[in-house]
Amino acid sequence: MFDTLLRGGTVIDGTGRAAFAADIAIENGTIAAVGQLSHAEARRVVDCTGMTVTPGFIDIHRHADGAAFRPGFGEWELCQGLTTIVNGNCGLSAAPFGPDNDAAIRAYLQPITGTLPPQLDTRAMAGYFRSLPALPLNVAMLVGAGTLRADAAGYQLTELADGHFAAIHRQMERSLADGALGVSLGLGYAPECFYSTGDLIRALQPVAGTDIPVTVHMRQEGGGVVDSVREMIAVARALGCPVHISHLKAMGRDNWGKKIPQVLSLLEQAQNEGLAVDCDVYPYTAGSTQLLHILPPDYLTGGMEAVVERLRDKSVRRELAARIESGVGFDDIAKLAGWDGIYLTSLHCPEDHPYQGHNLMEIAALMGQDPLSSCCELLAREHGQITMIDFMASEEDICDILRSPLSCVISDATYPTEGQLHPRVCGNVTHLLEHFVREKGALTWEQAVHKLTGRPAQVLGLKGKGRLAAGYDADVCVFDPQALHERATYTEPQQTSQGMSLVLVAGETALENGRPTGLCAGRAIRR
Repeated sequence: MFDTLLRGGTVIDGTGRAAFAADIAIENGTIAAVGQLSHAEARRVVDCTGMTVTPGFIDIHRHADGAAFRPGFGEWELCQGLTTIVNGNCGLSAAPFGPDNDAAIRAYLQPITGTLPPQLDTRAMAGYFRSLPALPLNVAMLVGAGTLRADAAGYQLTELADGHFAAIHRQMERSLADGALGVSLGLGYAPECFYSTGDLIRALQPVAGTDIPVTVHMRQEGGGVVDSVREMIAVARALGCPVHISHLKAMGRDNWGKKIPQVLSLLEQAQNEGLAVDCDVYPYTAGSTQLLHILPPDYLTGGMEAVVERLRDKSVRRELAARIESGVGFDDIAKLAGWDGIYLTSLHCPEDHPYQGHNLMEIAALMGQDPLSSCCELLAREHGQITMIDFMASEEDICDILRSPLSCVISDATYPTEGQLHPRVCGNVTHLLEHFVREKGALTWEQAVHKLTGRPAQVLGLKGKGRLAAGYDADVCVFDPQALHERATYTEPQQTSQGMSLVLVAGETALENGRPTGLCAGRAIRR
């Protein structure tokens, strides 16, 4: 007798093959059988007639490093069918780092990961795993190369010494031994933006010649996106390890429809060369990150306090205005999105709360000054702790990336402690399935499920995940495709998705009739 029998559903198994009618038997947290099991018996039988049954969805790019410790964590995720998430992305992992640069690292992480709780042991990746509370879904980690460099050498724009590289290598090796799935890069962020390509390759030597993946937020995602992809292909060639490009896009109207075809062609050529290079995409035209990243990279040297002091200097502001006007050598988000396309979503000072939810053009009018001056003043007053939502991508480009066999789908969800979230936190999977599959037909249901299950599991080597087949973990979603609905919006983002009927994590009922059960069957997944 099985523990659970899901009977009579339409199975989309995560491989990309056509849907088929089948029953699914579950025993001891594992899928025991998939097929016509009309004579099978089980302690619990679920009638899935008229429903679609898929593997639990996997998001390999979230920033819930700190949010995983918050009460109620997992509700937003389970309501869209997520059963496994991966944190530590974009070089910004919550471990490992020691006391020397503790305050600076926490301050830099806070707008992305939220405040790290006091009970979190940041000194080693093993400490992070030990600190995790009981979880309703599975959580894995990447080790952030930005955190490693900041721990070794702070946020200085400086050439690293041999001792710095040795310290980075030790912590990287230790973190991978502790269970990190791979290494993440944030070349658009400090301090990794200070790496030359050669020094970056040197910093990543512990993964050379291995199957350990390197994920990367590239240096540029606007006019320089093609050159940035070329750089990462060169890194993959030099290291001989898998390289995965995070949240691929072409920022800025002038780049829409032009850069992505070039990028996808480069990736296909690299694959044909035998290099393991691929990508992911989130299904929104707006991104979300720290407001600091409207600044050229060299303005980020020295850590948050140094940046704040710089922004208070009116002569620096004049220099900055000229740099932003030129837009040369960096992703000039102020130009790519426009001041009216950058909305501030997390402000901490009570006097700044009226500006939350407004774009920088509107805020400038309210403050009686130009947008850049308003931006600098707010960043200084808020000690850099401001997040933004920036509208800068094209839906047509998103469709092109989605259709590529080299892509999977992620959210890039960030979890600031205060303020508004991006709707992708609560609605990413639902948005993909409702808008891009059901409404636009950009993907078939089978293709979309593959990009949410089997494909991301393959990218990061998640054993036992991403497929409905005997021997795989019993992480399962049951839903009516026509009932899926994203409730989260840009103005009201903290609303759970609708339409998910049943979600199992390790065979246990994590969500039933659209509501989380409170059961914590998730686990920390280690490499």
